[in-house]
Amino acid sequence: MNKKTVTIIGYGRFGKTLYSLLKDDFTVTIYQRKKAETEIPTTNDLKKAYESDVIIYAVPIQSFEEVIKNHKQYFRPEQLLIDVLSVKLYPAEIFSHYLKDTQTQALLTHPMFGPDSSQKGFINLPIVMDKFLASDENYSFWKKYFSKKQLKVIEMNADEHDKLAANSQGVTHFIGRLLEEFGMQQTPIDTVGAIKLLEVEEQTCNDTWELFINLQHYNPYTKDMRIKLGEAYEKMYNKLIPKQKTKEYLTIGIQGGKGSFNEEAIQYYLKRNGVKDYKIEYLHTTKNVLRALHEGDIDQGLFATHNSVGGIVMESVEAMAQYKFSIIEEFAIIISHALMIRKDAKLQDITTIMSHPQVFAQCKSTLEQKYPHLKKTSGEGELIDHALVAKQLSEGKLEKNTAVMGSKILADIYDLTVVEDNLQDLKENYTSFLLVGR
Repeated sequence: MNKKTVTIIGYGRFGKTLYSLLKDDFTVTIYQRKKAETEIPTTNDLKKAYESDVIIYAVPIQSFEEVIKNHKQYFRPEQLLIDVLSVKLYPAEIFSHYLKDTQTQALLTHPMFGPDSSQKGFINLPIVMDKFLASDENYSFWKKYFSKKQLKVIEMNADEHDKLAANSQGVTHFIGRLLEEFGMQQTPIDTVGAIKLLEVEEQTCNDTWELFINLQHYNPYTKDMRIKLGEAYEKMYNKLIPKQKTKEYLTIGIQGGKGSFNEEAIQYYLKRNGVKDYKIEYLHTTKNVLRALHEGDIDQGLFATHNSVGGIVMESVEAMAQYKFSIIEEFAIIISHALMIRKDAKLQDITTIMSHPQVFAQCKSTLEQKYPHLKKTSGEGELIDHALVAKQLSEGKLEKNTAVMGSKILADIYDLTVVEDNLQDLKENYTSFLLVGR
């Protein structure tokens, strides 16, 4: 068999590697849409490029179908097309579709090396081969050729390749990019293991981000790999956190501050369940609660999720979207809202009510009827918690003309004056809470 002419479609990093492998044994032409000034034989004439006996595609995975579709008119009977993509089921599907009812042949390969790993030569580097639509003669020729070049030939079908690649090459590239995102850097005390991790990061990140995305998207098995990897990380992460932060007592983080409805809810739960040894951490927001739970700073967390009048607590919904947790119990309590001001303030001087958005939602009609002239606002960050608003109001950190709404217990804790109680639109105003764990 006399295979002397080869065209490489694409001359990126791997196209150059292929040229280095083949140039001494074949007449190799490089096809590029824009002809480059180089001593290497190149052409931008597609018809001329397809005069070769063998066409090898060194193109990005996501461009492969478009290339095959646009070049199909130049395919010749008995011509051999070889792909070198890092995934195999995808090119098999594309070749099957576009070579249907033709005599053009196709061979699937995956050189398991790149520009970096082949810098010192190709000896013992692996290459996967799948005969696919190639003749016995063509398959035998290239198998013998790769072996002659001292490559390690691995015969494997496309499905088996992708399944194994997802859990080897796929994992390696994912970990390498993860280390880059993490920001791992060399230190004076690096162990052998750390040095190898840095090598993985360097090698994988030398490849384009495009290649990484393609490896993850075009191999049908990488999705399961990523899910399994994520589950393994979470399992290992949680193994490092003790079931209880302090042996002597249970640490519970709540969405509100001292005097909040969250405190009322957790006290209700603890009393009902006979829990005596506990400590409450006042974390003010649901996001703070779930972050502290995730990081192991609390054992359990409590936050409001829904009110019979105000509906869904959006603050909690947004935080729940960011963290995983287990639900220990859901329960509801009746709550009532009071309007409170500083002892040295007069009601006629009040211009603004500051509280949680849910408070306003639960008292909307009543406030419009009784206090339509007062501006309603919610604080940023932790100040969304009306208990914290009450505390800062009493400490003079908020304007004197500000009122706060929440449980009348806040008036006793922070020495405020209750202007009016029971401002909720419904007498039986239920709020649901979730008690959660890791």
